[in-house]
Amino acid sequence: MDLLTKIIVTFFAGMGAGLGTGFAGMSAAAVISPMLITFLGMDPYLAVGVALSSDVLASAVSSYTYGKNKNLDIKNGILMMLSVLCFTVVGSYVSSLVPATAMGSFSVFMTLLLGIKFIVKPVMTSKEDMEKADPKKRAVQSLVCGALVGFICGFVGAGGGMMMLLILTSVLGYELKTAVGTSVFIMTFTAFTGAASHFVLGGLPDMTTWFLSVLFTFLFARIAAVIANKASAKTLNRVTGIILVILGGVVLFFNFFMK
Repeated sequence: MDLLTKIIVTFFAGMGAGLGTGFAGMSAAAVISPMLITFLGMDPYLAVGVALSSDVLASAVSSYTYGKNKNLDIKNGILMMLSVLCFTVVGSYVSSLVPATAMGSFSVFMTLLLGIKFIVKPVMTSKEDMEKADPKKRAVQSLVCGALVGFICGFVGAGGGMMMLLILTSVLGYELKTAVGTSVFIMTFTAFTGAASHFVLGGLPDMTTWFLSVLFTFLFARIAAVIANKASAKTLNRVTGIILVILGGVVLFFNFFMK
């Protein structure tokens, strides 16, 4: 595989993943994996490892940007993260005991539906409304919802970022910027755990592809996070929705028409 092809594929994969991460807290795995598999012929297991490792820096720089703009709930984010990590293991174990299910496109359809939701019914909760919630109740909800997200992610193998964003906005009542900031904060640690386990079990991928994927995802996530924190709630809802619909449609096309 020549270098130019790798640069082109990783650039567009990183751009889609970075914009999805910075604007919507989306996992890079939903975009990068199918592109590396389809256009570079990479082993699927290693492709997921590359995508997750790209997610680490992209989510970290995004959460830093959101945190700097006071759009990050670290306290409840840590509670949810611990719950997600624990129940991802449980979900993965249960998944190994049951027959394979036709849930491989779960995260793709969720991305599309969530994108449409943000366009049609935007999240207009204010920080003032969000802060009225009882802290103890929110802590319990964070643990319970984290367990649900973790179990489904472990069982299905995808969809973490989108599920967290949906639950943070719809169940926990977060305003959109804080929801995305908290989501990418959690994803930093879950992606690191996933990437490390993939590389330990499956070996290292092609280092050029890995480096380029991480670099482009990081750059576009940084750009998206800066823009998102300056945008109004209405604009951010529309931009987030459009990006999710486009990315969901592209990945769906890869999954069904490029095999």
